[in-house]
Amino acid sequence: MMNQPGKNQDIEVRLGAFVTGKWYNRSYRIIKKLGSGACGTVYLAEEGRKHVAIKFSLNSSSITTEVNVLKTFQKVQGKTLGPSLLDVDDWVQPNGEKISFYVMEYLRGKELTTFIKEHGHEWLGILVVQLLSDLQQLHETGWIFGDLKTENLIVTYPPAKLRWIDVGGTTQQGRAIKEYTEFYDRGYWGMGSRKAEASYDLFALAMVMLHLYHPKRFEKGTNPEKVLLSKLQQTNELKPYQTVIQKALYGDYTTSEQMKVDMQHILLKNTHTKTRHSTPSRMQKHKHQVKKTVKSSPPGRQSKYLWEGMGIVVVVCMFYIVYILLQWI
Repeated sequence: MMNQPGKNQDIEVRLGAFVTGKWYNRSYRIIKKLGSGACGTVYLAEEGRKHVAIKFSLNSSSITTEVNVLKTFQKVQGKTLGPSLLDVDDWVQPNGEKISFYVMEYLRGKELTTFIKEHGHEWLGILVVQLLSDLQQLHETGWIFGDLKTENLIVTYPPAKLRWIDVGGTTQQGRAIKEYTEFYDRGYWGMGSRKAEASYDLFALAMVMLHLYHPKRFEKGTNPEKVLLSKLQQTNELKPYQTVIQKALYGDYTTSEQMKVDMQHILLKNTHTKTRHSTPSRMQKHKHQVKKTVKSSPPGRQSKYLWEGMGIVVVVCMFYIVYILLQWI
């Protein structure tokens, strides 16, 4: 029923099978595979009518580490850094082999790439600022995410929030990163070490931003630094964030807060520029039309036009509110 071929711990579980824990006797029905890596395989499962994510591993110490990380996240008051931990147990096979697993909250949402395509490039800066706040909280607890990549991020909504869904690569600060993906790894690009520190995660975040507009991962070539800068300069959508991304690639940020402040400055600047050059809104135009109609009407009919005008404004306001709500869906 299960195997572990090659480098990845690709644990196969039959779809529709029921997994029952040895110690707590909670049962889960396997629906589909969500992904696999060096530390185990994650499946979408069902407990009763509730969907959950369940991670299996042949390495019990790996499960213990990840569980401790999730417990640490839950202790960060007022913050939801990762999926909530729901259960930890062992699954005993017919041959006596023990498979460790833990169950976590299943986060519903859209892939970052899909969300940006559907809702606009302006959302990238907002979501990155949110993620940097969470990374700062994570780093303050003494952990580095490590395997930060597009596949490990999801946008939940409403309201829209960028969250991570796999803590398999999380490493204690100061140690060597235990799990990484080459494209997002600064060691692979020759831009720094694999020491677990904030700047490692920030390099990976810069690569996430690049990967959004270069879905086919490009090779490092003979001059990796030149390749990265060239790709960055060629990407028009990232021009507002070019300086910030470059600083992250070179390791100039030592904390997530530093990068977050720079991103916020850019967002405020862009908002101010758009506001200054924007045309009058639809609501402003309607208000102007109502005012003009009332002024030009005979005195006896002004009251009637005033009520009609107010009705138009109310309808416009309702449509505007619906429009805003739709932006979060």
